[in-house]
Amino acid sequence: MFFVKEVKTTQQRVIYKRLWGYELKDKKRTETALKAGEDRAILLGLGMVFSSVMMYFVICITMVRAYADSVLTDETTCIVLNSTLTKDINCSYNCGSDCWRSSKFPCLQVYVSLNATGRIGLLFHNEEMLDVSSECFYVPKCQKDHSILRVMVQNISEHLKTHQQVTCYHDSSEHQASILLNRLHGSSAVFHSLFWPSCMLSGGTLIILMVKLTQYLSILCEQIGKAPK
Repeated sequence: MFFVKEVKTTQQRVIYKRLWGYELKDKKRTETALKAGEDRAILLGLGMVFSSVMMYFVICITMVRAYADSVLTDETTCIVLNSTLTKDINCSYNCGSDCWRSSKFPCLQVYVSLNATGRIGLLFHNEEMLDVSSECFYVPKCQKDHSILRVMVQNISEHLKTHQQVTCYHDSSEHQASILLNRLHGSSAVFHSLFWPSCMLSGGTLIILMVKLTQYLSILCEQIGKAPK
């Protein structure tokens, strides 16, 4: 009887050791999987933070800088005095690899009067058009068929004649005589450009903080479990 009891005890010990070994293996696997998931989450958060910082850098040296340097910021109402097609301007378009051909488009000159000061000046579509030409309201993309460009510019001219009062932007100090119909780098455009990088930065930071908080709580629970009762 004693021998049978000893055999049963030995078998129970072997089974217990096997179960304990399986539990340790499962625990190690779980810890390894959790650690791998935490590492991936931290890498994701760091990647989001790095990407948002790079986006901030690009936006700040382009749009924010252009917004800060712009002097045509005062918004007012302009009255269209004259909208006419003047001379034809030569342009070139790409017709293939290392192939450029010439075409032309009519220059649309628009004179407006500022309601705020009564000053008369040339109106431009936006900052880009102002940099391209010092005379023309709008510079279309050059095409082979210049008649299409003429019709396009004529439609713009007719639209301005129909809507004689338009919102425009000018320099109140009158250092810049030009007037803009639209601003490419306005406050709204800058806000929308900075909104998504801010969301990405907040999301990446939140992911890192959540992982660190989870690790801290896990260590705290383990220490409480090992504490003597």
